[in-house]
Amino acid sequence: MAEIIELKGRLWFNTGIVRSGKTYLLIEETLYLEEIGALCLVDDDDNPLCQREIYLKFMEQKIISWESYDAYKHLKSLGYIVGRHNFPWTLKNVDGTCESASSHDTTESNRLRETDYTNSLSEDFNNLQIRAVVPVFDVYLPNSKFKKSCPGDPNFIVCLIRGNPPSVAEIRGLKNHCSSIPLKSCHVDHGRVSFFSFAEVELPVLP
Repeated sequence: MAEIIELKGRLWFNTGIVRSGKTYLLIEETLYLEEIGALCLVDDDDNPLCQREIYLKFMEQKIISWESYDAYKHLKSLGYIVGRHNFPWTLKNVDGTCESASSHDTTESNRLRETDYTNSLSEDFNNLQIRAVVPVFDVYLPNSKFKKSCPGDPNFIVCLIRGNPPSVAEIRGLKNHCSSIPLKSCHVDHGRVSFFSFAEVELPVLP
């Protein structure tokens, strides 16, 4: 991740995650913002990093694939608010409520909660590497009143499909995982991004 040193504009209301009072960019956010000229990235010695160096860092990580990044970039270019699936923007109200953070929360309890959640995410990310069809992004419609501390349910969830279409069991499993939130599948072929949905079709029962 990249730590944001200086924030300018309203871009940060729906980009980046907040941890311990600091704003960080995930690798796909970092690459996208650098590509559109909205980010100046430097190393620990304040030396600017060129785009090639950022691409190399992207290739070194094992969480988000190039296909996922193409999907992320396509959605962002259309104005959607995009976050990693089940990855909270902030640890405030991580239980899903939208009430103000309790004044009784202590620094130690927040630290423990962040550690537990990080461990859970590490396990989820490990699972992503072995599953054929995975939910990758939570997507929200453009919204000037979007709040990281209270984003609400996403408008739809994007899963990435590689190779053959998913089986019926995989589709049903994904729909159960996403509950009532619409699920859109994404396939990337040489940079061309396609989104589609699966609908269950019941054939007539012959007598």
